[in-house]
Amino acid sequence: MLLQIILALICGVSAGTLTGLIPGIHINLITIILLGFSATLLNLTSPLTLVIFITSMAITHTFVDYIPSIFLGAPDDDTILSILPGHQLLLKGRAYYAVVFTLYGSIFSLIIILIFTPIFIYLLPIIYPYVQKIMWIILILASLYLISTEKEANKKLWALIIFLLAGFLGIASLNLNIKEPLLPLLTGLFGASNLVISIKQKTKIPKQKIARLKKIRLRKKSIAKASLAAIIAAPFTAFLPGLGASQAALIGREVLGEEQTQTDSREFLFLLGAINTIVMALSFIALYSIQRTRTGAAVAISQLLPNLTIQNIIFIIIIIIISGILAFFISIFLSKLIAKNIHKIKYSKISITIIIILMALTIYFTGILGLLVFLVATSLGISTILLGIKRMHLMGCLLVPTIFFYLL
Repeated sequence: MLLQIILALICGVSAGTLTGLIPGIHINLITIILLGFSATLLNLTSPLTLVIFITSMAITHTFVDYIPSIFLGAPDDDTILSILPGHQLLLKGRAYYAVVFTLYGSIFSLIIILIFTPIFIYLLPIIYPYVQKIMWIILILASLYLISTEKEANKKLWALIIFLLAGFLGIASLNLNIKEPLLPLLTGLFGASNLVISIKQKTKIPKQKIARLKKIRLRKKSIAKASLAAIIAAPFTAFLPGLGASQAALIGREVLGEEQTQTDSREFLFLLGAINTIVMALSFIALYSIQRTRTGAAVAISQLLPNLTIQNIIFIIIIIIISGILAFFISIFLSKLIAKNIHKIKYSKISITIIIILMALTIYFTGILGLLVFLVATSLGISTILLGIKRMHLMGCLLVPTIFFYLL
């Protein structure tokens, strides 16, 4: 049994590394494939072993997925806000620093997860029934608040328009006969659109600077501010549908202040890393405490272990801690390797290659209808960038359908 646990952990960390590095391949795809073969796999091993694999893969993914987001501008839905500060540091030759700041946040979040686990277990079942009754109101207020973060009146109006257009696109996509509607939708809105702009602007990547970890530091005050922001914002996204790590990060950013200084960027990247890992981990706790699934990994675990016990949760927390530590060092190694070589390759060629890969994956998993969604989503994403408003408003693609679900 011990050998199975170790192998499942190693395989999960390896799989999470691959899904994190390859744009367009999300852990949800792997979990769906895994569940498809679950009958066969359960003849070879136990449900708990598969849960170890899924948990370690999911947590590792939250560490590694900032590497393509920052170096290539090809994020998934949980890393979209890292594009701007990450690319700013990339163009200054400090992309490695940017990745390290997110990793600091992710590794530090393991402590926050340990603190929140008992709170979620005992308090969430009491609070959630009341929250569920007014869920649509909470989501509308959160959406309006996020739109209001635009400083100029005309940008607020455009943010509202983009939010609603993304929402209608989300509704249309989710109602089409597509197996994985979120793949073309989110990949087009946040990944391909940014890559197209990079090609148009003929972005050139300077040689990247690499330093020892002890020289890449955040002040204690900065860590405290970013951690407080994560503690305030992250727990809500673990059980509020439609709100992801990116929205939580933007809300938490208000705690950090408005000015965009270099220090603020470091704090924000730390915050993004922390929230991404916290949201994933707490989705497992929410599954136990209120029987609600917020992530694909949690859905898979709910099917493998329908009667989740407190012993199972304790075991999952242990796996989270171990896989998080392993993922930290793996991500440091990979980001350093990429940082040493990325300037040697023409960035436009990388961007074109990634777009082709994303289109190929879209066609393979979702067909021609999915490709159509991808193209429309990419166009909307490009429009958002050209208008100069936060791409976070594109998350209306998930928020609007969720609001209608609870309202109707």
